[in-house]
Amino acid sequence: MGLSIHYSGSFNAKASLEAMIEEVKDIVEVYKWPYLVFESKFSAYSFGKAEYAQDIYGICFTPPECETVSLCFLSNGKMSDVLNLRFYGTPESEEDAEYLYMLSVKTQYAGIEIHKLLIRLLRYISSKYLQDFILRDEGEYWETGNEKLLQDAFKRYTVLIEIFASSLENYPKKSGENFEAYFERLVKQIHEKRKE
Repeated sequence: MGLSIHYSGSFNAKASLEAMIEEVKDIVEVYKWPYLVFESKFSAYSFGKAEYAQDIYGICFTPPECETVSLCFLSNGKMSDVLNLRFYGTPESEEDAEYLYMLSVKTQYAGIEIHKLLIRLLRYISSKYLQDFILRDEGEYWETGNEKLLQDAFKRYTVLIEIFASSLENYPKKSGENFEAYFERLVKQIHEKRKE
């Protein structure tokens, strides 16, 4: 739970992965954010194809109080990351296969300034190095550039998290109550608190 950015896309075959990694490295080093570089040259045999090897290409980094931002790809050039490859790399269904290429970053605890910075960075990187890039910003800053909408979204999520945490504390699971019944009761309590 918390405000997040969701994105997907592919690396542009005409761009340089090494150049993208160097640019991102330069930026994150300025902010002193930890990062990890993976393979920096795509293997030609599967780039642009459906199949992929078990290698990761690109870079990921972690701003303070933020989930790790992945600018990583599989050998076929599609965005993914280590965890997605591990959990969805051998999909059991078509739905599982879709998750392989869906990336998300929770920025709720990082705050508005980090969120805005990440949106600007993703806009720049996507315009220069990516293709078929899609981003959905729960704060609507990507779509609108409206800082007021972003502030309102952060406030909404903060209130929801506080209500949820309070509900967990004040309405514990009853003896003999299954989790489904407990969460139904909890959700009702949360809806009541939101009306107050």
